Amino acid sequence: MTTTSPETSLALPLLDVAGREVLFTEARTANTFSDEPVADETLASVWDLAKWPPTAANTQPVRVTFVRTPEGKERLLPLMSEGNRGKVEAAPVTAIFAADLDFHEFTEQTFPIRPEMKDAFEANGREGRSAMATFNATLQIGYFLLAARAHGLATGPMAGFDVGGVTAEFFPGGRHRALLVVNIGHPGPDAWFPRLPRLAHSDVVRWA
Repeated sequence: MTTTSPETSLALPLLDVAGREVLFTEARTANTFSDEPVADETLASVWDLAKWPPTAANTQPVRVTFVRTPEGKERLLPLMSEGNRGKVEAAPVTAIFAADLDFHEFTEQTFPIRPEMKDAFEANGREGRSAMATFNATLQIGYFLLAARAHGLATGPMAGFDVGGVTAEFFPGGRHRALLVVNIGHPGPDAWFPRLPRLAHSDVVRWA
């Protein structure tokens, strides 16, 4: 699904139209899911693809908990907004994404050319690291959604949940902060709402 640009031998491969459709123009947020399961191996493969795009200083602060058991769903459902509970209940797997506020503990592993950065991050404290952790973990969630699409899966991101409650229930101890809940699976009946409009190029893009 890629072609090579003829302009120069140093050019990166180009994703063809079909690949762009899968990831962007034809991809949709799913609101219903079939009962077809998603294998652990597939979820692992999604992460193995999603882990490669960039984060600041290669910090990689996102953490994910996959919820698929009845017991896990029972813990999560009361913490979702009422309109999202049915979606979580029906989805074969739901991912809870969080930012690790102590991401710096991995700095010697993830950024070995600057191991001294660990001490600088440590001195900032969790609140001082919070903005960096949240921004970069949010980037990684976007990468994960695209990686899931690349595996033929539909996703349903949801911000309607009790952030403090989900954090306390699934990430106790103060190290993590829940950011987003995402249903993952194969689309069910009437999965797609009508496509909403996007802003025009002229509304967004400026040149300097």
